[in-house]
Formats: sequence, C-alpha cells, structure tokens
Amino acid sequence: MLGRLNHVAIAVPDLAAAAATYRDTLGATVTAPQALPEHGVTVVFIELPNTKIELLEPLGTDSTIAGFLAKNPSGGMHHVCYEVEDILAARDQLKASGARVLGDGNPKIGAHGKPVLFLHPKDFAGTLVELEQV
Repeated sequence: MLGRLNHVAIAVPDLAAAAATYRDTLGATVTAPQALPEHGVTVVFIELPNTKIELLEPLGTDSTIAGFLAKNPSGGMHHVCYEVEDILAARDQLKASGARVLGDGNPKIGAHGKPVLFLHPKDFAGTLVELEQV
C-alpha cells in the first residue's frame, strides 16, 4: 500500500525564521509560503534530493497546529506523509483493519494539490500519518 516517503512535517512557531534557518544556515532550497485555510496552516517545503521537509505554522487561532505548539512551544515533528496510489482504497483497507481516519474520512486537497487523509497517531506508534495520493 505505502509508496515513498513524501515529507516529514515540522510544526514551527515562526515560519519565516525557520525557513530562513534552513535556507541561510543549511543552504536548502525553500519554497514560497502557501496558506492552506482548509487545513489551518501556512507551509513551506524544504526540497531535498530524496524527499521534502514541510515547515508549518498555524493559520488562525483555531488551527490544530496552535494546540500542538501550545504543548511544544519550540515546535517539533508533527507528522510523516507517505504516498499511496489510490487513497480511497488505502482508506478502506485501513478502516477494515481497525485504523482510525481523522475528520469525516473523506480526502481533502493538500499542499501539493492532491487528495490527503490523516490517520490517528494512537494507531501508528504515536505518530500522526498523512497519506497523499500520487
């Protein structure tokens, strides 16, 4: 079911400062900020030869990332994203095996313009998992 690792997401309290650190200190290529109101975040991607790092900050006070940062004020790893060929088939297979899909269970469009779903961290060794259809 799983394809390649698409990205590792890191929640940050200051997106511009974190992006500058990756760009200026590590010499990374950083994309322009992208607001994703449906997900309550603003993101940038650090482009690496084999995957991406997503930096995300809250977009508004109702963002789930705001709650994460309240518990982790310096930021930290938020989720991992894996690619899947067919997100609906993956969802159905996971639900049949007892995994919990967050939200209403229907994919939303993610930062790459592709359908995504999130899986409950308690079902995956304490890690929030995002699936993205390729």
